[in-house]
Order: sequence, then C-alpha cells, then structure tokens
Amino acid sequence: MKPKIIHASVDPKGIVIASAIIGLWFFSLIMLLNHPISWKDPLVYLGVLMQMHLYTGLFITAHDAMHGLVSGEKKLNNAIGWVSALLFSYNFYSRLFPKHHEHHRYVATEQDPDYHDSENFFAWYFSFIKQYISVWQILLMALTFNILKVFLPTENLILFWMLPAVLSTFQLFFFGTYLPHRGENDNKHHSTTLRKNHFWAFITCYFFGYHYEHHDSPGTPWWRLWRVKEAQPKTKEY
Repeated sequence: MKPKIIHASVDPKGIVIASAIIGLWFFSLIMLLNHPISWKDPLVYLGVLMQMHLYTGLFITAHDAMHGLVSGEKKLNNAIGWVSALLFSYNFYSRLFPKHHEHHRYVATEQDPDYHDSENFFAWYFSFIKQYISVWQILLMALTFNILKVFLPTENLILFWMLPAVLSTFQLFFFGTYLPHRGENDNKHHSTTLRKNHFWAFITCYFFGYHYEHHDSPGTPWWRLWRVKEAQPKTKEY
C-alpha cells in the first residue's frame, strides 16, 4: 500500500531552507572546483568536509520531501525532492520514496531495507548501500565526470564533487541508521536516540541522530527535531 503523505499546514520556511541547502551546495561546489589544490592549504580539507555536510543536506531535503514537509504544494514538494535526490549522485526520488516508507513501516525487521541483522558496521553498510545504488547511477556519474573533466581540473572534481558524496553516505548511514538501530531496542520504534546536544546533532546529521524522535514524529521537519527532543520523555540514548 502506497503511504499517504499529507501536505497540509506545512511551514513555508521549508521551501526557504531547502532552497538554501541546494543553493549553498551549488555555490560552494562552483567555488571549490576552481580553487587551486595545495595539500598545505587547510581550505582544501575544510572544503571536502563542507561539501560532505551539504551533500548530507541534499539527502535530508529529499527525505523531508518524502514526508511531504518541504512544501504544502504537492508538485513543488516532489519537484524539490527530485532535484535534491538527483544532485546527490543521481539518486532517483521515485526509488527512494517507497524504500524509506518501508523503513518506517517495518523498522528493524527483515522487511526493513535499511536494517541488517548484524552489528558489523561494514556488512551493514554494504547491505544498506546495495539497496540504494543502481547501475544507472554509476553510469550517469561516470558520464558526467568525463564531460566535466574536459572543462574542470580532474583533481578538483574528485576531491570536491565525488569524494564528499561517498563520505556523506558514511555520515548518513552511521548517524542516521547504524547507531540508532543497532542492538536490541524494545521500544515501539526499535530505535535509540542521540544524547541531547543540538550543535553536535546538527553537524553530524541534521538532527537525525535524534532518531527515536523522528520515528515518533515523522511529520516534523529536520530543522524542528530539536524541539521534539526537548519535549520527548527520555528514551534510550547513545
């Protein structure tokens, strides 16, 4: 059964925040792709980390769109979700959407595409990645890379376009799936939650370390999850 997404009464700030993340990703990428590479330059390392964080923001924006939280206008909401997902290494919104809602419906069971019955980080990570990477994505990334390297330095493309996308998958998996769902959790969402620290929660995964709170309130956008954390009775933390 296709999940019913309610778009009514969505905070209009969702569009502004989504647009800001997409705009910052584009702006910083354009600047970095033209930045001279020197391994003694701290901006190179900072640039990789910044792009990684913004890639994560793209995915989180697509995620909020899957819950109907970016815009109350369904077509605009889905359009922003599509754009955000495509910018993240050609992920397809139509493929992500049902899998994510299966995760909510069947959390921590065999039917959950994000779950693995082992606590081994790498076994779980590769199981997770196989659910979301397709041959088409790899082909499109390869085609785009070979076109762009005609106009841009190859080293910059690898450092600021490709590497941050890969690192972001680890960031999303570790803070948004592995830590919250590993081990035995007997609460109704089979999830733990990050100890309250709003700054750390934001820089690690846009508040999705507050994972029990997200499952308990999937209609809350990422930028308001800290409020749910403040109001939530204390549950198992990591």
